[in-house]
Amino acid sequence: MTILCIATYFKGDLFLRECRRLGCTVLLLTVDSLAGAEWPRESIDEVHTIARNASDAAIKKTVDAIARRHAIDAIAALDDFDVEMAAMLREHLQVPGVGRTTASRFRDKLAMRMKARSSGIPVPEFSATFNDAQVNEWTARVPAPWVLKPRSSAAAIGIKKVTSHDELWRVLDAAGDQRSNTLLEQFVPGDVYHVDSIIWNGAVVFAVASKYGKPPMEVAHQGGLFITKRLADASDEGRTLLELNLRLQDALGLKRGVSHTEFIRGAGRFVFLETSARVGGAFIVDTIDAATGINLWREWARIEVAGEHGSYSVPPHRDDFSGIVLTLARQEAPDMSAYTDAEIAKTIKKDYHAGLIVSSPDAQRVDALIADYTQRFYRDFFATAPPPERPVE
Repeated sequence: MTILCIATYFKGDLFLRECRRLGCTVLLLTVDSLAGAEWPRESIDEVHTIARNASDAAIKKTVDAIARRHAIDAIAALDDFDVEMAAMLREHLQVPGVGRTTASRFRDKLAMRMKARSSGIPVPEFSATFNDAQVNEWTARVPAPWVLKPRSSAAAIGIKKVTSHDELWRVLDAAGDQRSNTLLEQFVPGDVYHVDSIIWNGAVVFAVASKYGKPPMEVAHQGGLFITKRLADASDEGRTLLELNLRLQDALGLKRGVSHTEFIRGAGRFVFLETSARVGGAFIVDTIDAATGINLWREWARIEVAGEHGSYSVPPHRDDFSGIVLTLARQEAPDMSAYTDAEIAKTIKKDYHAGLIVSSPDAQRVDALIADYTQRFYRDFFATAPPPERPVE
């Protein structure tokens, strides 16, 4: 089969390699600025590029030219920002998979919240920002602080916390014509969790529940270490999260693929924050792999290749525990040689970053290592930087 992989940010090596291993013709569509990036060229038959701000018409023109020479059987979006483009192209070429309506539930924070709420999934108080009177009514009813979020961004990019009615209107007015692309939500303090899933024929066939150290929004805006660790499926938190995720995925309607979903526990209950039809970032894939032996990039590729008429089953896997500690570092190439514990499954190799993934059959051992590394990372490596206004290629 021939698969068109869309990656307008540099990621998805393992997905591309697995598609090639499975015998696919692999076509990559990326942006002009990444044409020379270190893609796994041996696993890619052709690389095509578009401008970062290309219109739908320009994208279709590029892909139409590809389709004249290749019968495209599947289209995969390897990043959050590519999901809508892939859905548009599937509808244009009549390729099976997620269309624009389902895609919006995994990209548009307003659409996903409305669908979750109508399906009985707890969500924070939220409002669209289209109408002045509705915004004023909502802010009169829902106590501050609030967060103003881009409806279609990813991670904590572009999120602003506001504490008063006057401040909110200054931010909304400054948004100008982009105001309708924002979502207003009550700020809910609490611990943040994520569930990472494999979905086949509309059913969750594999899922892992994890708990962040600090909320990702706090790490992005105030600095700190990125930490997440797996929860036991049978724990109170793990069981509740996995059940909520089952209900949510059933409501959102993804038929085949992977999903990274976040929840927050505030005022004694879990509420849904957001979801995506992609793998988690910040080495979450590697952290889950360290505990289970399941690599979500590879499994996602297997699912895309199987398609609507093929078969898929989750490979046999372990049920261990894992966690990651990751930080911006003061050093370009941090010296990690002092970290020698046998449970270290992976050392993160990335300029100006220090990170370790640990795994063990013993959850308490993972907890102890994470606690130890947290103290040592602040001393040995920790640095901070302003949050990015836009994604980094």
